[in-house]
Amino acid sequence: MTVRATVSAGYASALLDLAVSHGAPREALLTHAGITDADLADADTRIPLTAFKTLMRAGKELSSEPMLGLLFGSTVRFNDLTIVGLITHAAPDMPEAFRQMNRYGRLVIDTTAPSDGDRFVISREGNRAFIIDTRKNPNEFPELTESTLGRFICGTRSFFPDTPLYCSAEVTHAAPAYADEYARILGVPVTFGASRNAMEITEAFFTLRLSKTPRYVFGSLSARADELMKALDAAQGVAAHVEAIILPVLHTGDVTMDSVAARMGVSRQTLYRQLKAEGTSFDTLLDSLRHQMALHYLSGEKVSVNETAYLVGFSDPSSFSRAFHRWTGTRPGQVAKA
Repeated sequence: MTVRATVSAGYASALLDLAVSHGAPREALLTHAGITDADLADADTRIPLTAFKTLMRAGKELSSEPMLGLLFGSTVRFNDLTIVGLITHAAPDMPEAFRQMNRYGRLVIDTTAPSDGDRFVISREGNRAFIIDTRKNPNEFPELTESTLGRFICGTRSFFPDTPLYCSAEVTHAAPAYADEYARILGVPVTFGASRNAMEITEAFFTLRLSKTPRYVFGSLSARADELMKALDAAQGVAAHVEAIILPVLHTGDVTMDSVAARMGVSRQTLYRQLKAEGTSFDTLLDSLRHQMALHYLSGEKVSVNETAYLVGFSDPSSFSRAFHRWTGTRPGQVAKA
């Protein structure tokens, strides 16, 4: 089953606050992303990764700050955002913090199935060692690569300024206009257009002691994180399966509950009951997916309004425009020009 990629509301809320602090209007950002303040009220709830991506892109545009992703990772403290940050900072040493990051990282950004393995792996290459980010299709969202670099490199440096833990970085995306700022902010040389996203680590990474927090505190945090992980896995249910079936054929405009039920090997009535048990319906999922994908296409600035209408299943651009206004309170042309 395809995973429905999500991020924690607390993580998205911190990005929203950062963009606002750089001059972006809050309500406009929420409208672009198709979310509300109520969606962000509980830091542990989930929002679609597509909404987070749109929020990042809109934040860059409306704040006139192209480095927003890099600044998000390098200046916003991880332990202020999520329980995962608290756990890693409460770990006794850096290797254990790394293990806990992999164990609970999906609570922050969930782009993989539990069976996919660790997102971050350590590779020994001769006398050098690297943390490699195995996230798939990273160049579709290079801002996430930027924030990851900032989070790892600058986050640890703020706590251990006298202990160098990183000595270089590699990224798969091309050098942006502000490429020189990478080395200034991260404090290490960066290679662009590389074959992988990786950070070279020093031997101090494997020996550095972190916290004197009592073990019962660490255990309590881990117990709460385990509860959240169970809830996250449970959320990857029937609704996520339905969305995974709809997405590749959304552009055809011929997506019906009967056809999806047949693909799943269940009756229409069974699918109706299963979705109802998860608090949703087929029409709600289809409408929400069209909304999120429309925002995704328009924010990418490579697809016209008419093309977007087709890609999300509308044969008539005027019908799409009315639906978009219902979703966001604005016209699609306004988002495309923002």
